[in-house]
Amino acid sequence: MTKLKNLVAKIAFAGVAAVAIQSPSYAIDGMSLEYGTGNNTQLARVGAQFNWGPNWNFWQSNGTHIGGYWDLSLADWKMNHYNNTNDSGNLIDLGLTPVLRFQRDDGKGFYGEAGIGVHLFSKLYRNNDKVLSTAFQFGDHVGAGYVFSNGLDLGIRLQHFSNGGIKQPNGGVNFAVARVAYKF
Repeated sequence: MTKLKNLVAKIAFAGVAAVAIQSPSYAIDGMSLEYGTGNNTQLARVGAQFNWGPNWNFWQSNGTHIGGYWDLSLADWKMNHYNNTNDSGNLIDLGLTPVLRFQRDDGKGFYGEAGIGVHLFSKLYRNNDKVLSTAFQFGDHVGAGYVFSNGLDLGIRLQHFSNGGIKQPNGGVNFAVARVAYKF
């Protein structure tokens, strides 16, 4: 399992590095650190954000718009009751999520956002009577936050993971997530 974790980490790093050295239109626009908890599981996540740009604004009015960004993330989940025992277990989560964000045109101040993306787990989630029977999962979230004038972004999210009924059992897992990001 350690080899799989190392492989997932190397692929994620290579992906971020490859995108980062491309033309400016694909440059990393921000980085984030997140911590969440739910169902006796904690997650720690690092992410890189890539703005879609002004040509992708879906709606614009009175100094606000709905825009979006890609969120590429790598997370470590610590399960406190792995396989319904008192043993702990970890899994690695690699995710890619398109996110829609309602915000001011200058990108500062309060915002609301929502996203639905895909995630690949290093192993199946089995914790506290919840089972996700596939390594492929959908992750959706709703969130809100505030971006300061210096680019610091503080936010909260409610996040749900599920395989969308691809295979049973599919108990779903919910997290409350605190997020700190910096927009370049």
